[in-house]
Amino acid sequence: MPTVTVIQPKVADDAQRLLRVAAYCRVSSSSDDQLNSYNSQLTYYSHKFEKSETECLIDIYADEGISGTSEENRTEFLRLIDDCRKGRIDRVYTKSISRFARNTRDCLKNIRELTSLGITVIVQYPNQSIQI
Repeated sequence: MPTVTVIQPKVADDAQRLLRVAAYCRVSSSSDDQLNSYNSQLTYYSHKFEKSETECLIDIYADEGISGTSEENRTEFLRLIDDCRKGRIDRVYTKSISRFARNTRDCLKNIRELTSLGITVIVQYPNQSIQI
């Protein structure tokens, strides 16, 4: 009877795994200036991860013409949080903290939840990024 040698597959270590990232974009009105900002955010995040060797864009979650003071009408934001809870996202990028939330209590609640899930939130400003 022939001898069979089982060769175990190599398991990539965590350092080699691409981070699954999401971007959250939001503008609160449909004015021309706001729509330009909205489109700029979408374009920026669409291209940011194209050639990344460490991050893979899972999705861009974008609420257009929605106030950030309450999360109940922000369907894309709620979808982002749900995907994070389901373990689909490792890191969230947003243009500024005010895009993420206008209500301090909701902002802290969501950042605490994401942090407890092991998800990093990156708030980007023109000359720097802040990791929360």
